Amino acid sequence: MPVRTAVGDGPRGRGRDAALVESDPRFAAHASRRLAHRPEAVGHARRVARSVLHAWRIDDDAAHCVLLVVSELVTNAVEHAQPPLALHLRRENRGPRVWVAITDGGPSVRGGTWTSSCAHDEHGRGLAIVEALAAAHGADSHPDGTTHWARLPVAYRTR
Repeated sequence: MPVRTAVGDGPRGRGRDAALVESDPRFAAHASRRLAHRPEAVGHARRVARSVLHAWRIDDDAAHCVLLVVSELVTNAVEHAQPPLALHLRRENRGPRVWVAITDGGPSVRGGTWTSSCAHDEHGRGLAIVEALAAAHGADSHPDGTTHWARLPVAYRTR
């Protein structure tokens, strides 16, 4: 049975993997990409998200917030979860908002290399950043792992 935890207005079933969209991202309502389970995944996820947000004409300030949340969610997945990893982005015109999610293989039995190599006060701020930027966030557990998600308000570029 899936388990849901959420803060704010949750996605109601949107924690499942979204279909991979191969079409032009300007017209697609969502995009998903698999990520390697290694630290470089953070940069890769940011590049993918930046490209999609640009195609969706999300303004630069809102895109910066979305990219920061993407970085935090992917970092947490690499450090604290099992593979596989996937990035999901969904454009929601009600609001307007962008829904960001990382699906992972569920909790890892041990922390990642960065977490285990640094002092306690050097990590643990990611969730606070997500809480500060997102209108809502949460996690959905399902048979294949966990999907951590956040919904952020955005604005569109006027030019």
